[in-house]
Amino acid sequence: MGLALFLTVAGPGIITAAVDNDANGIATYSTAGAHFGYALLWSLPVALIALIVVQEMAARMGAVTGMGLADLIREQFGVRAAAAIMGSLLLANAANTIGNFAGVAGSLEIFRLPRMVGVPIVTVAVAVLVLRGGYRLVERIFLGASAMYLLYAVSAVLARPDWGRALRSAVVPAWRPEPDYAFLLVALIGTTIAPWMQFYHQASVVDKGLTADDLRLERVDLTLGALITVLVAGSIIVATAATLFPHGIQVEQAEDAARALAPLAGEYASLLFALGLLNAAVFSVAIIPLSTAYAVCEAFGWEAGLDRSFSQAPIFYGLFLAVLAGGALVVLWPGLPLVPVMIASQALNGILLPAVLVIILRLVNDRRLMGSRVNGAGANLIAGTTTTLLVLLTVILLVKSF
Repeated sequence: MGLALFLTVAGPGIITAAVDNDANGIATYSTAGAHFGYALLWSLPVALIALIVVQEMAARMGAVTGMGLADLIREQFGVRAAAAIMGSLLLANAANTIGNFAGVAGSLEIFRLPRMVGVPIVTVAVAVLVLRGGYRLVERIFLGASAMYLLYAVSAVLARPDWGRALRSAVVPAWRPEPDYAFLLVALIGTTIAPWMQFYHQASVVDKGLTADDLRLERVDLTLGALITVLVAGSIIVATAATLFPHGIQVEQAEDAARALAPLAGEYASLLFALGLLNAAVFSVAIIPLSTAYAVCEAFGWEAGLDRSFSQAPIFYGLFLAVLAGGALVVLWPGLPLVPVMIASQALNGILLPAVLVIILRLVNDRRLMGSRVNGAGANLIAGTTTTLLVLLTVILLVKSF
């Protein structure tokens, strides 16, 4: 009975956390392992705590109020504040979608499928799934995609790492007085939480119909998702630390790591890494436009939800298709430099994240909204510390990015 109950609730937490390992995140983990070996693994337990704390607050607000985050922002802070945040979120998510379409193109090219063919196929497939699927079918497919992230764990085993050294590095913090080390440390923790995640997680809790009675199981859901996310990140760092780092091979994009693994860890490790990248990129180009559509529609009171038809929620589906198709068209633009777009997405995320985290803390402590489900003193201490740390890390990342 316990497992059956959990399966009725599971989905929002696992899916949201899993998509956090998008193409940009995989590139960051690959770079960390290739440049510094196992040395940055200790940052992942810190990232795990941050992810669980922030996602739990979003899930609790959705379950208790029955409203999405954007809806609450409009109701509590007014239309102008909601419009300003939605404008920033729309730009950041559009740039994130472009970056993930670049990951789709790069991973498909490893399998010798040109981007001019592969990207349109992926775009149409994602659009059909979302437009025709309904919430339960879409969620099941996304949960299956989440499970495919375990390919990275297999890839790490095939790389034959020094597991003893990896485990020590995961629990013993290390520091190196090098600018790149500090930058990657900030990036590893900072990329754990993106603004779109809070909007999507809370909206999906509401869309699934979860209530305060489901919170205990939803906490298991989101914790499991966070653990999978950190396991994937650690596997990527371990795989590249065991193979690329000893040979001084540097990577700039995730597909570079997949190609470099072949002569060092074997063709199977390389193919599994590439399949994982393709899965992550396709997963992300579906979820991030969906998150955008949910948030904007909630903010302005428009109909939204995967169980509504196109005629019932035309703006919701229209926004989703616009962000999805726009990202695909940009990646297909010949000669377009994608790295500046990815940097721009990081900058926009960094500008928006502090505001979103502060708003979440204010809302989750409002007794008019949350009743007895407000944060306790301990939860506020952890959440406040996490928020402050993430804001500081984001500021550092922005400064170093420019």
